[in-house]
Amino acid sequence: MRLAPSDILRLGLLGIRVRPMRAALSALGISIGTLTLVLVTGIPASSHSALDRQLAALGTNLLRAQPQSNQNPPVRLPREAAAMAARIGPVSRTSAVANTHAIVRRSDRTDPNDGLGLNVLAGQDDLLPAVNGRVRSGRFLTPATNRLPTVVLGHQAAARLGIPRIVPGQEAPQVVIDQTWFTVIGVLDPIPLAEDLDRSVLVGWQAAEQELGFDGHPTVIYVRADEDAMEAVADVLPATVYPKLPGLVQVSRPSDALAAKRAVNSTFSVLFLGLAGVALLVGGIGVANTMYISVLERRSEIGLRRALGANRGQIRGQFMTESLVLSLLGGVSGTVIGVLATVAYVTYQGWPPVIPLSAIAMGTGGAMAIGVLAGMYPSVRAARLAPTEALSTG
Repeated sequence: MRLAPSDILRLGLLGIRVRPMRAALSALGISIGTLTLVLVTGIPASSHSALDRQLAALGTNLLRAQPQSNQNPPVRLPREAAAMAARIGPVSRTSAVANTHAIVRRSDRTDPNDGLGLNVLAGQDDLLPAVNGRVRSGRFLTPATNRLPTVVLGHQAAARLGIPRIVPGQEAPQVVIDQTWFTVIGVLDPIPLAEDLDRSVLVGWQAAEQELGFDGHPTVIYVRADEDAMEAVADVLPATVYPKLPGLVQVSRPSDALAAKRAVNSTFSVLFLGLAGVALLVGGIGVANTMYISVLERRSEIGLRRALGANRGQIRGQFMTESLVLSLLGGVSGTVIGVLATVAYVTYQGWPPVIPLSAIAMGTGGAMAIGVLAGMYPSVRAARLAPTEALSTG
C-alpha cells in the first residue's frame, strides 16, 4: 500500500520520539554547525562594517574638482557647476565653496591688510555632509542665514581669531570682513577630508554676493559618488563641470583608502566562504554519523516493517524524513542562537550588528541540504536490508 506524506512524516518522527536523548544530541551536532556558521559570518561582517566606516571617514568616495592654478586669465567654473556634477549617475552628493578674496579681522582696529592667513570662502549650506564635517558649537549655515551677514569658523580660523566656541545665551562674537561686520554663528570641528576648510571663514553664498562682491562662480566642487564608480566619475567630472575646456579642471585622484577597502572586501569574502564551508561540513558529518548508527541499531525494526509489507521506498522515506527533521531542528535552533550570540558580542565590541541574510538562509536551507546528503546513504542502506537478514541480526 502507498503511504501518504503525513504517514511518512509520522514514521520519521517515530524514531525521534522513541529516542529523544539521541535525537537531541543529533540535533545538537547540526545546531553547533549552523551556530558556528552564523558566528563566523556575522562577527566578521560586523567587524568589516565597522572597518568600512573607519575607511569611509578617510574619504574613499570623495572627489574634489577645481580649476588648474596659474592660469591667465583664471578659469571660472560655471555657477551651476555643482548642480551639473550632481547629474552624473553614480554621484550621490555635491557641494561647493568659492574664494571671495576678502580679508577677515577680529575687529576694525587691527591692520586692514592682516588677514591672519585665513581664507574667506562662500559656502553652500549643504557643505558639511559632503566633507564629513561637524559643528563643534553653534550651528552651520542654513537657507535662513544664507543671505544674512553671518559666518561659521573653521577649527584653526576660530583659534586664530580668538573665538574657540559659541556659548549659548551669550552675545555672539563678531568679525570684520572687508568693511562689514559679520556675526559668528558656529565653530567647526577639524575636517580631515578638507583641511583647507579648517583655515577658512565660511560666509553664506548670497551674503557673499551682497556684501563682498562675490561673482557666484565656485572654485572647488566636492563630489561624493558610488565607490565602485569612482574612477569613472573622476574621468567625466572635468567635462561635466567645465565643458568648454575640461583639461583646465584638476580632479583629485581617489583616496588610497579606497584601494585598501576593496582589498579588505575581497579578503573578507574569501574568509566568509571558507569558514562557512567548514562549519557546514562539520554539521553534515555529525548528522551522517548519527543516521548511519541509527540504521545499524534499528535493523530489527527495519526487518519487521519489511516483513509486514513495507517496500524499500517507504523505508528510505522514513529515514530520510528523520534526517531532514533532525537537521531542520538543529539548523533553526543553531541559527537563532547564533544570531543572538553575534548581536551580543558585536554590541559589546561597539560594532554595528550585521547578520548577512546569506548566513540565515544557509543556517536553515543549508541544514536541510546537509540533512538530505547525510541521510541519503543510511536510508539507502536501510532500504537494501533483506527482511530475513535484518530480523536475524536483531
